[in-house]
Amino acid sequence: MKERYEDSHLYKLRHSAAHVLAMAAIEFDPDVKLAIGPPIENGFYYDFQFSKPISEKDLETLEKSMAKIIKANFPVRHKELANSEAVKKLKKEQQPYKVELAEELKDEKLGFYGIDTFWDLCKGPHVESTGEIKAFKLLSIAGAYWRGDEHQPMLTRIYGTAFASEKALDEHLKMLEEAKLRDHRKLGKELGIFMISPEIGSGLPLWLPKGATLYRLLKNYLTLLEEEQGYQHVITSELGKADLYKKSGHLSHYADGMYPPIELDDEVFYLRPMNCPHHITIFGSELKSYRDLPVRIAEFGEVFRREKSGELSGLQRVRSFTINDAHIFCREDQIKDEFRKVVELVRFVYKKLELNDWWFQLSLRGDAKADKYNDNTLVWDKSEKILRETLREMNVDFVEKTDEAAFYGPKLDIQMRNVNGKEETIATVQLDFHLPKQFGIDYIDEKGQKATPVIIHRAVFGSMERFIGFYLEKTAGEFPLWLAPIQVKVIPISEKVSSYAQNVKVELMKRGVRVELDDSSETLGKRIRKAELEKIPYLLVVGEREAKDKVVTVRSRHTAEQASVALDEFCSSYLTDATLPR
Repeated sequence: MKERYEDSHLYKLRHSAAHVLAMAAIEFDPDVKLAIGPPIENGFYYDFQFSKPISEKDLETLEKSMAKIIKANFPVRHKELANSEAVKKLKKEQQPYKVELAEELKDEKLGFYGIDTFWDLCKGPHVESTGEIKAFKLLSIAGAYWRGDEHQPMLTRIYGTAFASEKALDEHLKMLEEAKLRDHRKLGKELGIFMISPEIGSGLPLWLPKGATLYRLLKNYLTLLEEEQGYQHVITSELGKADLYKKSGHLSHYADGMYPPIELDDEVFYLRPMNCPHHITIFGSELKSYRDLPVRIAEFGEVFRREKSGELSGLQRVRSFTINDAHIFCREDQIKDEFRKVVELVRFVYKKLELNDWWFQLSLRGDAKADKYNDNTLVWDKSEKILRETLREMNVDFVEKTDEAAFYGPKLDIQMRNVNGKEETIATVQLDFHLPKQFGIDYIDEKGQKATPVIIHRAVFGSMERFIGFYLEKTAGEFPLWLAPIQVKVIPISEKVSSYAQNVKVELMKRGVRVELDDSSETLGKRIRKAELEKIPYLLVVGEREAKDKVVTVRSRHTAEQASVALDEFCSSYLTDATLPR
Protein backbone atom coordinates (compact mmCIF):
# COMPACT_ATOMS: atom_id res chain seq x y z
CA MET A 1 0.00 0.00 0.00
CA LYS A 2 1.21 3.48 -0.85
CA GLU A 3 2.80 5.30 2.10
CA ARG A 4 0.65 8.06 3.51
CA TYR A 5 2.20 11.51 3.21
CA GLU A 6 1.61 12.01 6.93
CA ASP A 7 3.87 9.01 7.64
CA SER A 8 6.64 10.00 5.25
CA HIS A 9 10.07 11.44 5.94
CA LEU A 10 9.16 14.41 3.72
CA TYR A 11 6.28 15.28 6.05
CA LYS A 12 8.62 15.25 9.05
CA LEU A 13 11.19 17.29 7.15
CA ARG A 14 8.66 19.99 6.28
CA HIS A 15 7.29 20.04 9.82
CA SER A 16 10.78 20.69 11.15
CA ALA A 17 11.34 23.36 8.47
CA ALA A 18 8.24 25.17 9.81
CA HIS A 19 9.83 25.22 13.29
CA VAL A 20 13.08 26.54 11.81
CA LEU A 21 11.05 29.32 10.18
CA ALA A 22 9.57 30.17 13.59
CA MET A 23 13.09 30.46 15.00
CA ALA A 24 14.07 32.79 12.15
CA ALA A 25 10.94 34.87 12.76
CA ILE A 26 11.91 35.34 16.42
CA GLU A 27 15.36 36.49 15.33
CA PHE A 28 13.71 38.92 12.87
CA ASP A 29 11.20 40.17 15.47
CA PRO A 30 11.81 39.14 19.12
CA ASP A 31 8.26 40.26 20.03
CA VAL A 32 6.55 38.09 17.40
CA LYS A 33 3.61 35.98 18.55
CA LEU A 34 3.56 32.40 17.25
CA ALA A 35 0.37 30.66 16.16
CA ILE A 36 0.53 27.36 14.25
CA GLY A 37 3.00 25.93 11.72
CA PRO A 38 1.91 22.67 10.08
CA PRO A 39 3.18 20.75 7.07
CA ILE A 40 0.79 20.92 4.11
CA GLU A 41 0.58 18.92 0.92
CA ASN A 42 3.38 20.64 -0.95
CA GLY A 43 5.26 22.37 1.81
CA PHE A 44 4.50 24.11 5.10
CA TYR A 45 3.37 27.39 6.56
CA TYR A 46 3.55 29.22 9.87
CA ASP A 47 1.16 31.90 11.14
CA PHE A 48 2.63 34.87 13.03
CA GLN A 49 1.57 38.13 14.58
CA PHE A 50 4.54 40.41 13.98
CA SER A 51 5.13 43.57 16.02
CA LYS A 52 6.71 45.30 13.02
CA PRO A 53 5.89 45.36 9.30
CA ILE A 54 7.00 42.45 7.15
CA SER A 55 6.86 42.06 3.38
CA GLU A 56 7.92 39.66 0.62
CA LYS A 57 11.31 41.42 0.59
CA ASP A 58 11.99 40.14 4.11
CA LEU A 59 11.71 36.49 3.06
CA GLU A 60 15.36 36.55 1.96
CA THR A 61 16.42 37.68 5.45
CA LEU A 62 14.38 34.87 7.02
CA GLU A 63 15.89 32.34 4.60
CA LYS A 64 19.42 33.36 5.58
CA SER A 65 18.59 32.83 9.25
CA MET A 66 17.01 29.47 8.47
CA ALA A 67 20.08 28.38 6.49
CA LYS A 68 22.32 29.03 9.52
CA ILE A 69 20.08 26.96 11.79
CA ILE A 70 19.97 24.10 9.29
CA LYS A 71 23.73 24.19 8.76
CA ALA A 72 24.31 24.01 12.52
CA ASN A 73 22.59 20.59 12.39
CA PHE A 74 20.89 21.02 15.76
CA PRO A 75 19.27 17.87 17.12
CA VAL A 76 15.47 18.04 17.30
CA ARG A 77 14.56 17.11 20.85
CA HIS A 78 11.27 16.15 22.48
CA LYS A 79 9.90 16.60 25.98
CA GLU A 80 6.58 16.57 27.78
CA LEU A 81 5.27 18.98 30.39
CA ALA A 82 2.27 18.70 32.66
CA ASN A 83 -0.66 20.61 31.18
CA SER A 84 -0.65 23.29 33.87
CA GLU A 85 3.13 23.66 33.65
CA ALA A 86 2.94 24.01 29.85
CA VAL A 87 0.31 26.76 30.10
CA LYS A 88 2.39 28.56 32.73
CA LYS A 89 5.48 28.37 30.52
CA LEU A 90 3.65 29.76 27.45
CA LYS A 91 2.11 32.60 29.47
CA LYS A 92 5.54 33.53 30.76
CA GLU A 93 6.81 33.63 27.16
CA GLN A 94 3.84 35.88 26.27
CA GLN A 95 2.57 33.61 23.53
CA PRO A 96 -1.23 34.04 23.73
CA TYR A 97 -2.08 31.86 20.73
CA LYS A 98 -0.05 28.97 22.11
CA VAL A 99 -1.70 29.49 25.51
CA GLU A 100 -5.14 29.24 23.90
CA LEU A 101 -4.19 26.00 22.17
CA ALA A 102 -2.69 24.50 25.33
CA GLU A 103 -5.69 25.41 27.48
CA GLU A 104 -8.02 23.63 25.05
CA LEU A 105 -6.05 20.39 25.16
CA LYS A 106 -7.29 17.96 27.81
CA ASP A 107 -4.18 15.75 27.87
CA GLU A 108 -2.41 15.46 31.21
CA LYS A 109 0.89 16.11 29.46
CA LEU A 110 1.63 18.24 26.42
CA GLY A 111 4.44 17.64 23.94
CA PHE A 112 7.12 20.17 22.99
CA TYR A 113 9.81 19.91 20.33
CA GLY A 114 13.06 21.82 20.72
CA ILE A 115 15.79 23.09 18.40
CA ASP A 116 18.72 24.66 20.27
CA THR A 117 17.04 26.97 22.84
CA PHE A 118 13.70 27.16 20.97
CA TRP A 119 10.81 24.98 22.17
CA ASP A 120 7.42 24.83 20.45
CA LEU A 121 4.15 23.24 21.56
CA CYS A 122 3.76 20.40 19.06
CA LYS A 123 2.73 16.75 18.76
CA GLY A 124 5.24 16.05 15.96
CA PRO A 125 6.55 14.19 14.08
CA HIS A 126 9.95 15.67 13.22
CA VAL A 127 13.32 14.72 11.75
CA GLU A 128 16.25 13.84 14.00
CA SER A 129 18.23 17.00 13.25
CA THR A 130 17.95 20.20 11.23
CA GLY A 131 20.71 19.07 8.87
CA GLU A 132 18.25 16.65 7.26
CA ILE A 133 16.57 19.64 5.61
CA LYS A 134 18.65 19.59 2.43
CA ALA A 135 16.69 22.16 0.39
CA PHE A 136 14.02 24.74 1.23
CA LYS A 137 12.44 27.91 -0.09
CA LEU A 138 10.08 30.53 1.35
CA LEU A 139 7.42 31.20 -1.26
CA SER A 140 4.95 33.87 -0.24
CA ILE A 141 3.19 35.90 2.45
CA ALA A 142 -0.57 36.00 2.93
CA GLY A 143 -3.10 37.09 5.52
CA ALA A 144 -4.95 34.47 7.56
CA TYR A 145 -7.46 34.89 10.37
CA TRP A 146 -6.64 33.07 13.59
CA ARG A 147 -8.58 29.80 13.56
CA GLY A 148 -9.99 30.78 10.16
CA ASP A 149 -12.51 33.03 11.92
CA GLU A 150 -13.01 36.47 10.38
CA HIS A 151 -13.89 37.83 13.83
CA GLN A 152 -10.43 36.86 15.15
CA PRO A 153 -7.14 38.76 14.59
CA MET A 154 -5.58 38.78 11.14
CA LEU A 155 -2.21 37.02 11.21
CA THR A 156 0.64 36.84 8.71
CA ARG A 157 1.01 33.45 7.06
CA ILE A 158 4.37 32.61 5.50
CA TYR A 159 4.35 29.72 3.04
CA GLY A 160 7.41 27.66 2.24
CA THR A 161 8.45 24.28 0.95
CA ALA A 162 11.26 21.85 1.69
CA PHE A 163 12.71 18.75 0.05
CA ALA A 164 15.34 16.13 0.68
CA SER A 165 17.42 17.33 -2.31
CA GLU A 166 18.14 20.47 -4.32
CA LYS A 167 17.06 18.66 -7.47
CA ALA A 168 13.60 17.93 -6.06
CA LEU A 169 13.26 21.56 -4.95
CA ASP A 170 14.31 22.86 -8.37
CA GLU A 171 11.76 20.62 -10.07
CA HIS A 172 9.04 21.87 -7.72
CA LEU A 173 9.91 25.53 -8.28
CA LYS A 174 9.89 24.94 -12.04
CA MET A 175 6.43 23.42 -11.70
CA LEU A 176 5.25 26.49 -9.76
CA GLU A 177 6.46 28.78 -12.54
CA GLU A 178 4.57 26.69 -15.09
CA ALA A 179 1.53 26.80 -12.81
CA LYS A 180 1.51 30.61 -12.93
CA LEU A 181 1.19 30.46 -16.71
CA ARG A 182 -1.64 27.94 -16.39
CA ASP A 183 -3.54 29.77 -13.64
CA HIS A 184 -7.19 29.54 -14.70
CA ARG A 185 -7.81 33.12 -13.58
CA LYS A 186 -5.12 34.33 -15.97
CA LEU A 187 -6.25 32.06 -18.79
CA GLY A 188 -9.91 32.85 -18.17
CA LYS A 189 -9.22 36.53 -18.80
CA GLU A 190 -6.89 36.00 -21.79
CA LEU A 191 -9.24 33.55 -23.52
CA GLY A 192 -12.47 35.38 -22.73
CA ILE A 193 -13.92 32.54 -20.63
CA PHE A 194 -15.20 34.32 -17.51
CA MET A 195 -14.92 37.44 -15.41
CA ILE A 196 -15.59 38.53 -11.83
CA SER A 197 -17.22 41.94 -11.41
CA PRO A 198 -16.94 43.87 -8.13
CA GLU A 199 -20.25 45.51 -8.99
CA ILE A 200 -21.98 42.12 -9.03
CA GLY A 201 -19.97 40.56 -6.22
CA SER A 202 -16.99 38.38 -5.35
CA GLY A 203 -17.47 34.68 -5.92
CA LEU A 204 -20.17 35.24 -8.55
CA PRO A 205 -18.53 34.47 -11.91
CA LEU A 206 -19.91 35.78 -15.20
CA TRP A 207 -19.56 33.46 -18.19
CA LEU A 208 -18.42 35.37 -21.25
CA PRO A 209 -19.52 34.19 -24.74
CA LYS A 210 -16.63 31.73 -25.20
CA GLY A 211 -16.98 30.46 -21.66
CA ALA A 212 -20.72 30.05 -22.11
CA THR A 213 -20.05 28.01 -25.26
CA LEU A 214 -17.62 25.75 -23.40
CA TYR A 215 -20.13 25.36 -20.55
CA ARG A 216 -22.95 24.54 -23.01
CA LEU A 217 -20.88 21.96 -24.88
CA LEU A 218 -19.94 20.11 -21.69
CA LYS A 219 -23.53 20.25 -20.48
CA ASN A 220 -24.94 19.03 -23.79
CA TYR A 221 -22.43 16.20 -23.98
CA LEU A 222 -23.15 14.85 -20.51
CA THR A 223 -26.91 15.34 -20.97
CA LEU A 224 -26.75 13.25 -24.14
CA LEU A 225 -24.87 10.45 -22.37
CA GLU A 226 -27.25 10.57 -19.41
CA GLU A 227 -30.32 10.35 -21.63
CA GLU A 228 -28.83 7.26 -23.28
CA GLN A 229 -28.52 5.70 -19.82
CA GLY A 230 -32.11 6.43 -18.82
CA TYR A 231 -31.69 9.59 -16.75
CA GLN A 232 -34.70 11.89 -16.58
CA HIS A 233 -33.80 15.58 -16.47
CA VAL A 234 -35.66 18.03 -14.27
CA ILE A 235 -35.47 21.71 -13.34
CA THR A 236 -36.07 22.66 -9.71
CA SER A 237 -36.22 25.83 -7.64
CA GLU A 238 -33.15 27.46 -6.17
CA LEU A 239 -35.15 28.29 -3.04
CA GLY A 240 -36.57 25.88 -0.49
CA LYS A 241 -38.52 26.18 2.74
CA ALA A 242 -36.65 25.83 6.02
CA ASP A 243 -38.52 22.62 6.89
CA LEU A 244 -37.10 20.97 3.76
CA TYR A 245 -33.53 21.49 4.96
CA LYS A 246 -34.37 20.55 8.53
CA LYS A 247 -35.69 17.25 7.24
CA SER A 248 -32.66 16.68 5.01
CA GLY A 249 -30.25 17.48 7.83
CA HIS A 250 -28.55 20.32 6.02
CA LEU A 251 -29.58 22.86 8.66
CA SER A 252 -28.12 20.72 11.44
CA HIS A 253 -24.98 19.57 9.57
CA TYR A 254 -24.35 22.31 7.03
CA ALA A 255 -25.82 25.55 8.40
CA ASP A 256 -22.46 27.39 8.37
CA GLY A 257 -22.27 26.88 4.61
CA MET A 258 -25.78 28.20 3.96
CA TYR A 259 -26.94 31.77 3.42
CA PRO A 260 -29.15 33.51 6.01
CA PRO A 261 -32.86 32.72 5.92
CA ILE A 262 -35.25 34.72 3.74
CA GLU A 263 -38.55 35.56 5.47
CA LEU A 264 -41.54 35.93 3.17
CA ASP A 265 -45.25 35.93 4.04
CA ASP A 266 -44.67 34.32 7.44
CA GLU A 267 -42.58 31.56 5.88
CA VAL A 268 -38.84 31.00 5.99
CA PHE A 269 -36.85 30.08 2.86
CA TYR A 270 -33.20 29.32 2.12
CA LEU A 271 -31.08 29.42 -0.99
CA ARG A 272 -30.36 25.75 -1.51
CA PRO A 273 -26.87 24.39 -0.74
CA MET A 274 -27.68 21.06 -2.44
CA ASN A 275 -30.12 19.70 -5.01
CA CYS A 276 -30.84 16.40 -3.23
CA PRO A 277 -33.94 17.44 -1.22
CA HIS A 278 -35.65 18.70 -4.38
CA HIS A 279 -34.99 15.48 -6.30
CA ILE A 280 -36.09 13.34 -3.35
CA THR A 281 -39.33 15.32 -3.23
CA ILE A 282 -39.93 14.65 -6.93
CA PHE A 283 -39.34 10.91 -6.45
CA GLY A 284 -41.69 10.82 -3.48
CA SER A 285 -44.50 12.62 -5.26
CA GLU A 286 -45.77 9.36 -6.84
CA LEU A 287 -45.80 5.87 -5.35
CA LYS A 288 -43.67 3.52 -7.43
CA SER A 289 -43.36 -0.22 -7.86
CA TYR A 290 -40.14 -2.21 -7.51
CA ARG A 291 -40.42 -2.69 -11.28
CA ASP A 292 -40.05 1.10 -11.78
CA LEU A 293 -36.66 1.18 -10.09
CA PRO A 294 -34.05 2.40 -10.66
CA VAL A 295 -35.27 5.95 -11.20
CA ARG A 296 -32.48 8.28 -12.30
CA ILE A 297 -33.18 12.00 -11.83
CA ALA A 298 -30.65 14.51 -13.18
CA GLU A 299 -30.29 18.28 -13.23
CA PHE A 300 -27.71 20.95 -13.85
CA GLY A 301 -28.84 22.74 -10.71
CA GLU A 302 -27.51 25.97 -9.27
CA VAL A 303 -26.62 25.95 -5.56
CA PHE A 304 -25.28 28.52 -3.13
CA ARG A 305 -22.54 28.30 -0.51
CA ARG A 306 -21.60 30.89 2.09
CA GLU A 307 -17.89 31.07 1.35
CA LYS A 308 -15.75 33.63 3.18
CA SER A 309 -14.36 36.41 1.03
CA GLY A 310 -10.75 35.46 1.80
CA GLU A 311 -11.33 31.92 0.52
CA LEU A 312 -12.81 32.88 -2.87
CA SER A 313 -10.65 32.10 -5.89
CA GLY A 314 -11.69 32.45 -9.53
CA LEU A 315 -13.89 29.51 -10.49
CA GLN A 316 -12.43 27.19 -7.86
CA ARG A 317 -14.13 28.69 -4.79
CA VAL A 318 -17.32 30.58 -5.57
CA ARG A 319 -20.59 31.44 -3.85
CA SER A 320 -22.94 30.37 -6.62
CA PHE A 321 -22.28 27.37 -8.85
CA THR A 322 -23.97 24.63 -10.84
CA ILE A 323 -23.68 20.94 -10.01
CA ASN A 324 -24.30 18.42 -12.76
CA ASP A 325 -26.26 16.50 -10.20
CA ALA A 326 -28.05 13.18 -10.43
CA HIS A 327 -29.78 10.96 -7.89
CA ILE A 328 -30.38 7.30 -8.58
CA PHE A 329 -33.20 5.77 -6.54
CA CYS A 330 -32.78 2.01 -6.50
CA ARG A 331 -33.38 -1.21 -4.59
CA GLU A 332 -30.60 -2.66 -2.46
CA ASP A 333 -30.06 -5.48 -4.95
CA GLN A 334 -29.46 -2.84 -7.67
CA ILE A 335 -26.81 -0.81 -5.82
CA LYS A 336 -23.74 -2.56 -7.19
CA ASP A 337 -24.94 -2.50 -10.79
CA GLU A 338 -25.92 1.18 -10.64
CA PHE A 339 -22.73 2.14 -8.86
CA ARG A 340 -20.73 0.24 -11.49
CA LYS A 341 -22.48 2.13 -14.30
CA VAL A 342 -21.62 5.47 -12.70
CA VAL A 343 -17.94 4.50 -12.35
CA GLU A 344 -17.88 3.42 -16.00
CA LEU A 345 -19.51 6.71 -17.05
CA VAL A 346 -16.84 8.66 -15.18
CA ARG A 347 -14.09 6.67 -16.86
CA PHE A 348 -15.65 7.12 -20.31
CA VAL A 349 -16.17 10.89 -20.02
CA TYR A 350 -12.74 11.61 -18.58
CA LYS A 351 -11.10 9.59 -21.34
CA LYS A 352 -12.94 11.65 -23.95
CA LEU A 353 -11.71 14.81 -22.20
CA GLU A 354 -8.16 13.43 -22.37
CA LEU A 355 -7.83 13.51 -18.57
CA ASN A 356 -5.60 10.66 -17.46
CA ASP A 357 -3.89 11.59 -14.19
CA TRP A 358 -6.81 11.04 -11.82
CA TRP A 359 -7.62 8.34 -9.27
CA PHE A 360 -10.44 7.10 -7.08
CA GLN A 361 -10.58 7.71 -3.33
CA LEU A 362 -13.00 5.80 -1.13
CA SER A 363 -13.94 8.41 1.48
CA LEU A 364 -15.05 6.93 4.78
CA ARG A 365 -16.07 7.93 8.29
CA GLY A 366 -13.50 8.62 10.95
CA ASP A 367 -13.22 9.39 14.62
CA ALA A 368 -11.75 12.88 14.26
CA LYS A 369 -15.04 14.33 12.96
CA ALA A 370 -17.49 11.88 14.53
CA ASP A 371 -20.12 14.54 15.21
CA LYS A 372 -20.26 15.30 11.46
CA TYR A 373 -21.91 11.97 10.58
CA ASN A 374 -25.31 10.43 11.28
CA ASP A 375 -24.91 7.79 13.97
CA ASN A 376 -26.37 4.62 12.39
CA THR A 377 -23.27 2.41 12.61
CA LEU A 378 -24.90 -0.64 11.00
CA VAL A 379 -25.90 1.38 7.93
CA TRP A 380 -22.44 2.92 7.68
CA ASP A 381 -20.77 -0.49 7.85
CA LYS A 382 -23.10 -1.87 5.18
CA SER A 383 -22.57 1.13 2.87
CA GLU A 384 -18.79 1.05 3.14
CA LYS A 385 -18.73 -2.71 2.55
CA ILE A 386 -20.88 -2.44 -0.61
CA LEU A 387 -18.70 0.26 -2.17
CA ARG A 388 -15.46 -1.51 -1.33
CA GLU A 389 -16.72 -4.83 -2.71
CA THR A 390 -18.00 -3.24 -5.93
CA LEU A 391 -14.70 -1.52 -6.62
CA ARG A 392 -12.77 -4.73 -6.00
CA GLU A 393 -15.12 -6.72 -8.24
CA MET A 394 -14.47 -4.15 -10.98
CA ASN A 395 -10.70 -4.38 -10.42
CA VAL A 396 -10.65 -0.64 -9.85
CA ASP A 397 -7.60 0.81 -8.13
CA PHE A 398 -8.51 3.10 -5.24
CA VAL A 399 -7.18 4.53 -2.02
CA GLU A 400 -9.10 4.82 1.22
CA LYS A 401 -9.26 7.90 3.41
CA THR A 402 -11.08 8.41 6.69
CA ASP A 403 -12.96 11.50 7.86
CA GLU A 404 -13.84 12.43 4.26
CA ALA A 405 -17.36 10.98 3.92
CA ALA A 406 -20.58 12.97 3.45
CA PHE A 407 -22.65 13.37 6.61
CA TYR A 408 -25.15 10.76 5.37
CA GLY A 409 -22.83 8.16 3.85
CA PRO A 410 -19.51 7.08 2.31
CA LYS A 411 -18.49 8.27 -1.14
CA LEU A 412 -16.16 7.59 -4.01
CA ASP A 413 -14.25 10.76 -4.88
CA ILE A 414 -12.46 11.45 -8.15
CA GLN A 415 -9.11 12.99 -7.21
CA MET A 416 -6.62 14.94 -9.32
CA ARG A 417 -3.66 17.19 -8.67
CA ASN A 418 -3.92 20.78 -9.79
CA VAL A 419 -1.10 22.60 -11.55
CA ASN A 420 0.46 23.41 -8.17
CA GLY A 421 0.58 19.72 -7.33
CA LYS A 422 -2.18 19.99 -4.74
CA GLU A 423 -4.68 17.16 -4.52
CA GLU A 424 -8.27 18.18 -5.31
CA THR A 425 -11.63 16.42 -5.34
CA ILE A 426 -13.18 16.99 -8.76
CA ALA A 427 -16.32 14.88 -8.64
CA THR A 428 -18.04 12.39 -6.38
CA VAL A 429 -20.36 9.36 -6.12
CA GLN A 430 -22.13 8.89 -2.78
CA LEU A 431 -24.17 6.02 -1.31
CA ASP A 432 -27.02 7.07 0.95
CA PHE A 433 -29.32 4.93 3.11
CA HIS A 434 -30.03 7.90 5.40
CA LEU A 435 -31.97 10.55 3.47
CA PRO A 436 -34.63 8.18 2.06
CA LYS A 437 -35.65 7.38 5.65
CA GLN A 438 -35.50 11.05 6.65
CA PHE A 439 -37.94 11.93 3.88
CA GLY A 440 -40.08 8.83 4.31
CA ILE A 441 -39.97 7.89 0.62
CA ASP A 442 -40.79 4.34 -0.37
CA TYR A 443 -41.88 1.98 -3.14
CA ILE A 444 -43.99 -1.17 -3.29
CA ASP A 445 -41.83 -4.30 -3.30
CA GLU A 446 -42.54 -7.66 -4.97
CA LYS A 447 -44.51 -8.78 -1.88
CA GLY A 448 -46.79 -5.76 -2.07
CA GLN A 449 -45.15 -4.16 1.00
CA LYS A 450 -43.68 -0.68 1.34
CA ALA A 451 -39.87 -0.64 1.15
CA THR A 452 -37.30 2.15 1.38
CA PRO A 453 -35.10 2.83 -1.67
CA VAL A 454 -31.42 3.68 -1.55
CA ILE A 455 -30.01 6.83 -3.18
CA ILE A 456 -26.78 7.09 -5.16
CA HIS A 457 -25.77 10.76 -5.42
CA ARG A 458 -23.39 11.43 -8.33
CA ALA A 459 -21.80 14.33 -10.15
CA VAL A 460 -19.47 13.43 -13.02
CA PHE A 461 -18.16 16.99 -13.33
CA GLY A 462 -18.89 18.01 -9.74
CA SER A 463 -19.29 21.78 -9.87
CA MET A 464 -19.29 23.03 -13.47
CA GLU A 465 -17.40 26.14 -12.39
CA ARG A 466 -14.71 24.29 -10.52
CA PHE A 467 -14.37 21.61 -13.20
CA ILE A 468 -13.95 24.17 -15.99
CA GLY A 469 -11.41 26.12 -13.94
CA PHE A 470 -9.50 22.92 -13.32
CA TYR A 471 -9.78 21.85 -16.97
CA LEU A 472 -8.50 25.25 -18.10
CA GLU A 473 -5.34 24.70 -16.06
CA LYS A 474 -4.90 21.06 -17.12
CA THR A 475 -5.15 21.90 -20.82
CA ALA A 476 -3.62 25.41 -20.62
CA GLY A 477 -6.70 26.44 -22.62
CA GLU A 478 -5.90 24.11 -25.54
CA PHE A 479 -9.21 22.27 -25.60
CA PRO A 480 -9.95 19.29 -27.84
CA LEU A 481 -11.38 20.41 -31.17
CA TRP A 482 -14.94 19.45 -30.23
CA LEU A 483 -14.76 21.61 -27.09
CA ALA A 484 -12.95 24.66 -28.51
CA PRO A 485 -15.32 27.67 -28.23
CA ILE A 486 -13.95 28.87 -31.61
CA GLN A 487 -12.75 26.03 -33.80
CA VAL A 488 -11.64 28.00 -36.86
CA LYS A 489 -10.58 31.58 -37.51
CA VAL A 490 -10.60 32.93 -41.07
CA ILE A 491 -7.99 35.60 -41.78
CA PRO A 492 -8.05 37.47 -45.14
CA ILE A 493 -4.70 38.88 -46.25
CA SER A 494 -6.27 42.09 -47.58
CA GLU A 495 -9.58 43.82 -48.23
CA LYS A 496 -9.51 42.53 -51.81
CA VAL A 497 -10.46 39.06 -50.58
CA SER A 498 -12.86 40.07 -47.81
CA SER A 499 -15.83 38.80 -49.79
CA TYR A 500 -14.24 35.38 -50.32
CA ALA A 501 -13.23 35.19 -46.63
CA GLN A 502 -16.83 35.98 -45.66
CA ASN A 503 -18.09 33.22 -47.95
CA VAL A 504 -15.69 30.74 -46.32
CA LYS A 505 -17.02 31.71 -42.90
CA VAL A 506 -20.64 31.30 -44.00
CA GLU A 507 -19.98 27.88 -45.53
CA LEU A 508 -18.32 26.68 -42.34
CA MET A 509 -21.18 27.99 -40.21
CA LYS A 510 -23.65 26.07 -42.39
CA ARG A 511 -21.71 22.91 -41.52
CA GLY A 512 -21.98 23.63 -37.80
CA VAL A 513 -18.41 24.83 -37.34
CA ARG A 514 -17.80 27.52 -34.72
CA VAL A 515 -15.92 30.12 -36.75
CA GLU A 516 -14.77 33.74 -36.52
CA LEU A 517 -13.56 36.14 -39.19
CA ASP A 518 -10.73 38.55 -38.38
CA ASP A 519 -10.69 41.24 -41.07
CA SER A 520 -9.33 43.95 -38.78
CA SER A 521 -6.74 46.49 -39.95
CA GLU A 522 -3.93 44.82 -37.96
CA THR A 523 -1.05 43.30 -39.92
CA LEU A 524 -1.37 39.67 -40.98
CA GLY A 525 1.38 38.66 -38.55
CA LYS A 526 -0.37 40.28 -35.59
CA ARG A 527 -3.71 38.68 -36.47
CA ILE A 528 -2.11 35.25 -36.75
CA ARG A 529 -0.30 35.74 -33.44
CA LYS A 530 -3.55 36.87 -31.78
CA ALA A 531 -5.36 33.74 -32.97
CA GLU A 532 -2.51 31.56 -31.70
CA LEU A 533 -2.69 33.18 -28.27
CA GLU A 534 -6.45 32.51 -28.28
CA LYS A 535 -5.58 28.77 -28.68
CA ILE A 536 -7.80 28.45 -31.76
CA PRO A 537 -7.25 25.00 -33.33
CA TYR A 538 -7.21 26.05 -36.99
CA LEU A 539 -6.43 29.26 -38.86
CA LEU A 540 -7.54 29.64 -42.48
CA VAL A 541 -5.50 32.30 -44.27
CA VAL A 542 -6.93 33.44 -47.62
CA GLY A 543 -5.40 35.72 -50.23
CA GLU A 544 -5.89 36.39 -53.91
CA ARG A 545 -4.47 32.99 -54.90
CA GLU A 546 -6.79 31.17 -52.51
CA ALA A 547 -9.77 33.19 -53.75
CA LYS A 548 -8.91 32.41 -57.38
CA ASP A 549 -8.36 28.66 -56.77
CA LYS A 550 -11.24 28.35 -54.27
CA VAL A 551 -8.95 26.95 -51.56
CA VAL A 552 -7.83 27.88 -48.04
CA THR A 553 -4.37 27.79 -46.48
CA VAL A 554 -4.56 25.86 -43.21
CA ARG A 555 -2.40 26.47 -40.13
CA SER A 556 -2.74 24.36 -36.98
CA ARG A 557 -2.20 25.84 -33.52
CA HIS A 558 0.44 23.16 -32.93
CA THR A 559 2.60 23.81 -35.99
CA ALA A 560 3.66 26.58 -38.33
CA GLU A 561 3.35 24.22 -41.31
CA GLN A 562 0.77 25.22 -43.92
CA ALA A 563 -1.28 23.34 -46.48
CA SER A 564 -3.58 24.67 -49.21
CA VAL A 565 -6.73 22.59 -49.61
CA ALA A 566 -10.27 22.97 -50.89
CA LEU A 567 -12.85 23.83 -48.24
CA ASP A 568 -14.57 20.45 -48.60
CA GLU A 569 -11.27 18.67 -48.05
CA PHE A 570 -10.53 20.85 -45.01
CA CYS A 571 -13.85 19.85 -43.44
CA SER A 572 -13.49 16.14 -44.25
CA SER A 573 -9.81 15.82 -43.30
CA TYR A 574 -9.28 18.31 -40.47
CA LEU A 575 -12.67 18.56 -38.73
CA THR A 576 -13.44 14.88 -38.21
CA ASP A 577 -13.38 15.38 -34.42
CA ALA A 578 -15.27 18.69 -34.40
CA THR A 579 -18.57 17.36 -33.04
CA LEU A 580 -19.53 15.78 -29.71
CA PRO A 581 -17.66 12.46 -29.34
CA ARG A 582 -19.57 9.20 -28.95
